[in-house]
Amino acid sequence: MNTAISALTSDEQLKSLVREKYREIVKQDRDTNASSCCGAGGCSTEVTTIMSEDYTSLEGYEPGADLGLGCGLPTQFAIIKPGDTVIDLGSGAGNDCFIARAATGASGKVIGIDFTEEMIEKARANAARLGFNNVEFRLGDIEHMPVGPSRADVIVSNCVLNLVPNKNAVFAEIFRVLKPGGHFSISDVVLAGNLPQALQTDAEMYAGCVAGAIQKEEYLQLIQNNGFQCIWVQKEKPIVIPRDILRNYLSKEETARFGSSESGIFSITVYAEKPAAALCACGGEC
Repeated sequence: MNTAISALTSDEQLKSLVREKYREIVKQDRDTNASSCCGAGGCSTEVTTIMSEDYTSLEGYEPGADLGLGCGLPTQFAIIKPGDTVIDLGSGAGNDCFIARAATGASGKVIGIDFTEEMIEKARANAARLGFNNVEFRLGDIEHMPVGPSRADVIVSNCVLNLVPNKNAVFAEIFRVLKPGGHFSISDVVLAGNLPQALQTDAEMYAGCVAGAIQKEEYLQLIQNNGFQCIWVQKEKPIVIPRDILRNYLSKEETARFGSSESGIFSITVYAEKPAAALCACGGEC
């Protein structure tokens, strides 16, 4: 039976829901996770992935750290340079951190932050197995990062902010933690139009990276409101929820109506910079 969420569900209850779901996920293999809605489990037994992209060609890819939970390839777009300090928000088993490490090289530093103890344990075990001494994993909320100010050259995140109730607090923290002139590249899920009510209020859909998503325009406005410049959508792709998943939540008529509407779910990878004294790296006035 699906569990409902409502306007009365507190932020802490939502975070607890997500934490418990990801505790289940970390115990599963990638194929099991990928057969679910953004790895959240229980959505479909026929779908391989509906959001994640293929990491296997990227340098630093580690199969044992890939749980199939992402909705983009932020590290591919993050313009990471040798020697950079990179922070990954919602680092899971460490996949994006290990790819970031391949770009920073031995002179760089990568810090992964996750609020699920089991994910941190798995990521640390992966790093130890690989012999990486410049990749660190810290337990903590990304609304209150366990990192000092002006620490990171680059911040990445993959399909995580949609799971956080207070997205504005996350962007404020990203601004605090980035060095002046630093930048982020974040892949996330956003909306155009409205989701059917049954999808908006289902706990499985929240943990599955759908119900917690906000409008694309609102998402980009939050970035601007927190002082970022050079805001640039690097990639955008539609997310199509298969009908066998939708039928778990919607009637046949509602499924057809949603499929023919102008409403949509999208994965975007967005770049933005914390201002520095000089012009933004994208050139000209930002």
